[in-house]
Amino acid sequence: MPVETPKMLAGSTNYILPEDALLDAQLLPRSANMEREAAPANWVINASVLWEHRRILARVAAIAFVVSFIIAFVLPKQYKSTARIMPPDNSSGGAAMFAALAGRALGGGSSGGSSGLASLASSLLGGRNTSALFVDLLGSGTIKSHLIDQFNLQHVYHKRYRIDTAKRLARRTTITDDKKSGVISITVEDTDPRRARDMVQAYLNELNLLVNRTSTSSAHQERIFIEHRLKGVQAELERAQLELSEFSSTHTTIDIKEQTHAMVDAAAKLQAELIVGQSELDSLRQIYGSGNIRVRAAEARVTDLQHELEKMSGNSAPLTADGNEASTNGQSGDELYPSLRQLPRLGVPFTDLYRRVKVQETIYELLTQQYEVARIEEAKDVPVISVIDSPGIAEKKSWPPRLLLTLLLTMFAVGATSVGILGRRRWSYVSPADPRKVLAQQIEISLRNRLERYRPQGREGNR
Repeated sequence: MPVETPKMLAGSTNYILPEDALLDAQLLPRSANMEREAAPANWVINASVLWEHRRILARVAAIAFVVSFIIAFVLPKQYKSTARIMPPDNSSGGAAMFAALAGRALGGGSSGGSSGLASLASSLLGGRNTSALFVDLLGSGTIKSHLIDQFNLQHVYHKRYRIDTAKRLARRTTITDDKKSGVISITVEDTDPRRARDMVQAYLNELNLLVNRTSTSSAHQERIFIEHRLKGVQAELERAQLELSEFSSTHTTIDIKEQTHAMVDAAAKLQAELIVGQSELDSLRQIYGSGNIRVRAAEARVTDLQHELEKMSGNSAPLTADGNEASTNGQSGDELYPSLRQLPRLGVPFTDLYRRVKVQETIYELLTQQYEVARIEEAKDVPVISVIDSPGIAEKKSWPPRLLLTLLLTMFAVGATSVGILGRRRWSYVSPADPRKVLAQQIEISLRNRLERYRPQGREGNR
């Protein structure tokens, strides 16, 4: 049996291997080199395959370019209109002052503690950022419904149901909120630039109306309360004035105090004239006797003065239902003015009615002033949207980018064709006994038989 002679490895003086180990050591680097050479050969082979089919790829590229160019120009143009608004800050002046004082009080301390106390003061006193609230209001169904009706969007978008129209409007509308500045941007995209501008403006108008309608500030509640109270006081005032006018008309009382003064003055004059007349009558009787004509004239004058004084004094009998004095001596009770004895009796109800009228007038005046103040405060408390950039008519289209769309569609068509050519080549190298190829052939045969089955029926139908 021959003895194996060991051989030394090249470049080694320390280790000696047998001949089989040497062969294995020489084969290992060769296989690694073959794998490294085979790896770059894959893309070279794919490139060569595509180069062989370069005419097909060129035709596909040309056809795809023309078709994509036509598609890009057939697609309708889209225009965008944008408005930027700045929502009001609901934080009250007290919150801002408290936050400022808190910041000064902690000025010597850490900035984190100062900002924390300032934010706490703002939250306690009702300060909050309203940007998120306004974004939700702009996306509400109420505003969308009004826009659908205003612009007849069901017909514009060719939608049968309002819910589908609202979804299409939501996709055409972009509402963004800048977290730092709080500025809200409203963008509407439409095929008509004027309609896009009008829809953005309609968003702003509907937002204002919705905010005014849903405002629940304290001034708003106060204004509503005062308004209802003012209506009730006005009704009470009208009722009291009507009762006073009826009482004054029935009892001929215009002003009890002034009437009393006038009646007393008139009664005093009549009484003085009566006293003078009686003195003259007594002197005439002593001079001329009772049958003289001058005595009779003086007696008649005294009688008239007594009658007028009795009429002015009246009686203390209760008033009748129609407000006239009851007749005690057979005379008629219909008088143009109340007597002195009836004025105190009429003074109490007249004063009560007059007081009610004055009280209601005072309350009405005070409530009217408070109502005007509440309306002013409500106008201040209602959030007012500040428009930074008004919507305008777009001069350039926003979509589609025709050149970019044409190039992308062309590249997609060429890429898909290349993948199909390479896949077909790789499929051709698959063994016919491979289960995947067997399954694909079965599916192909089944589909072909199905088509062959329906093809004669279509021809007979055409005949």
